[in-house]
Amino acid sequence: MKTPLHSPFKSTGGLGRIWRAWRYSMQGLCAAFKYESAFRQETALVVVLVPVAFWLGRDRNEVLFLLFSMLLVLVVELLNSAVEALADALSVEIHPLLGRAKDLGSAAVMLTLLFSLGLWLNIVFERFVR
Repeated sequence: MKTPLHSPFKSTGGLGRIWRAWRYSMQGLCAAFKYESAFRQETALVVVLVPVAFWLGRDRNEVLFLLFSMLLVLVVELLNSAVEALADALSVEIHPLLGRAKDLGSAAVMLTLLFSLGLWLNIVFERFVR
């Protein structure tokens, strides 16, 4: 018996695949808003900071760095939420490896937040102190 080269659950392509991918992505964002308070909090912070980024950035590159750093926080939070949801689907019992997976995801979010904060502070310093 020959093993297929791809999963039978994967789509074959075309415009239908693009539409389904868009729809799944929107479902994921809706689930993040509905179930993940950290994602809602970070999104609220992004909404507040987007206009500040346009005001604070001295040129297009600085504005983009500020915006992309916030987007990166949201992306890592989504990945962390996916790990947590998968871990909870596997077992709600305490398991050291599932706990470690959740902790690693949380650490990734924390480091991304620190990266973003450092970038913002650097640009604030460059604009107002130097």
